[in-house]
Amino acid sequence: MYGGEGGGHDLSSKIGIVGLNHFKQLNKKSYLSSTVGLNYSYSEQSDYGFDRMTSESFITQENNVAKTGYNFSTSYNSKINSKLFVKIGIQDELIGLNLYYREKRDVNSDWKQIWDYNSYTSLAQAYAHAKYSFNDKLTLNAGVHSQLFFLNNSVSVEPRLGLKYEINSKSSLSFGYGLHSQIQPINVYFLQTQNADGSYSYNNKDLDFTKSHHFVLGYDLQPFKDWRLKTEVYYQSLYNVPVNTFSGSYSMLNTGASFKTDLEDSLTNEGTGKNYGIELTVEKFFSKGYYGLFTSSLYSSKYKGSDGIERNTAFNGKYIFNILGGKEWKVGGGNRNKISTDIKCTYAGGRAYTPIDLEASGVIGHEQLSTEAYSAFYPNYLRLDFKLGYTLNSRTKKLSQSISLDLQNITNNKNVFSQSYDDRSQSISTTYQLGFFPNFIYKIQF
Repeated sequence: MYGGEGGGHDLSSKIGIVGLNHFKQLNKKSYLSSTVGLNYSYSEQSDYGFDRMTSESFITQENNVAKTGYNFSTSYNSKINSKLFVKIGIQDELIGLNLYYREKRDVNSDWKQIWDYNSYTSLAQAYAHAKYSFNDKLTLNAGVHSQLFFLNNSVSVEPRLGLKYEINSKSSLSFGYGLHSQIQPINVYFLQTQNADGSYSYNNKDLDFTKSHHFVLGYDLQPFKDWRLKTEVYYQSLYNVPVNTFSGSYSMLNTGASFKTDLEDSLTNEGTGKNYGIELTVEKFFSKGYYGLFTSSLYSSKYKGSDGIERNTAFNGKYIFNILGGKEWKVGGGNRNKISTDIKCTYAGGRAYTPIDLEASGVIGHEQLSTEAYSAFYPNYLRLDFKLGYTLNSRTKKLSQSISLDLQNITNNKNVFSQSYDDRSQSISTTYQLGFFPNFIYKIQF
């Protein structure tokens, strides 16, 4: 929950997952693997504002989203011979939706209904994959993946290709290409517009998949038994991205970056985007009582809206560095028990955002964003966590107990999540991510 003098957010959510897997050995070379599952998610959000004309606080938005997914998948796997392995599969998700969302600008205005939908749709997928070893050094992975979205009969056929060359026993070089497709956030399809006769139109219902060409070149080196170095260079070219039908800066690629429900109606699949960068991983596997991991990424994330101008996406932090490590000490009789310590540090560039036009917001009485979309950056992100634990293993039973103290963000760094306009104080209000948070954990295993 976040709140302020003139505005704020109440947030709550629920999630549940259950599944069942079935394995059937057909013969020495082939088997079937099947899964059925149920997932449920529910989120509820209320936003608050302040009406300066009446000096009253009021609810500006009510947004409730419930999604139930019924999943089924099955795959046939077979080792044809010493060089060829194939996998063929299908999966389907029946998606149940209950969407309710309305908003208003001031105390006395009428509610505007954005969502009021309760129904089902389905996403079906099928794929075929083959792995072929030309020799001890060169391996080919190739396949095709397809999707059908029953809501509007959108179809996608996606080829995939990967090559791996073993330079020697310690290093390898790899290349991959794939066409990937993704449906839009499911609630986007059901934004409704009221017509003059009182009926509703769903102008986003025919949106196609967003698609992307992915290219990856990687190098893997294991100089020692318990050390690994991996680096990748990648490029993603996105197209079919939903944008406005008129000239504007909106793009679906920025959805999900804040609390705000920044979805728009009457979109078209004419937008583009690109992501590219380089990643480096240095890993010390757990041995001799300790482990370590360093990951880094330098990247760029850009998009073009319907106005054709290239801008930062909301997720363009430009760089991120993670370092973590841990140490264990065996203690007690027979060295059955252990004391452990873990530390993790993350440092990342601040995300891009659209500044609030404070003067214009003051004039109209509610938030007005600058026309310079995603032209500013939040301060850099820093978080340091430390964990201390003790594990007690029973001498006579298969029983293990552990207690730990997890100190999250021990520097209490104020990492910005978002900014909004405070109607009461006529100023910019900042929402921060988790501050210092001590967490005590007790776990028993048997």
